[in-house]
Amino acid sequence: MATVEEALKIGADAVSIHVNVGAEDESNMLSTFGAVSRSCQEWGMPLLAMMYPRGKKIQDEYAPEYIAHAARVGAELGADIVKTNYTGDADSFSRVVESCPVPVVIAGGPRVESESDLLRMVEGAVSAGARGVAIGRNVFQHDDPALITSRICSVVHKGMNAKEAMGISSRQQE
Repeated sequence: MATVEEALKIGADAVSIHVNVGAEDESNMLSTFGAVSRSCQEWGMPLLAMMYPRGKKIQDEYAPEYIAHAARVGAELGADIVKTNYTGDADSFSRVVESCPVPVVIAGGPRVESESDLLRMVEGAVSAGARGVAIGRNVFQHDDPALITSRICSVVHKGMNAKEAMGISSRQQE
């Protein structure tokens, strides 16, 4: 949407790039990533890389080996933080985190059926070493976005488990 220089001019705190590893246009995305990364390094601008295994070459975009590969590619091309899919369980996701030398955060994924499922996903990711979450639709499509945000923050920042976080009520948010 903008160059790194334009991002600096408008006061952005970081730049984000999206890459689908395994897509037909992967080489173009990686080339763009390299150019953006060089510019971010030149200007001292942090870079978040959203690295997803997607495309015809990918049989399962939640397979740990694909996610680990995508995350590692992001780190090696200069990302300061990598955002990627959660593998579905803490054991396999811990291997993703261990293989990536920069902090990893998980994407929110598709809309979940239950709030407790979302919080269990966050709990699993954090217990595996994820440094945080970047959740969109499961927050802004929630009946009470402030409440679900408070519950997610309790898991990420206060070490609560999903069941404890579900016990937070609207009145406890302050």
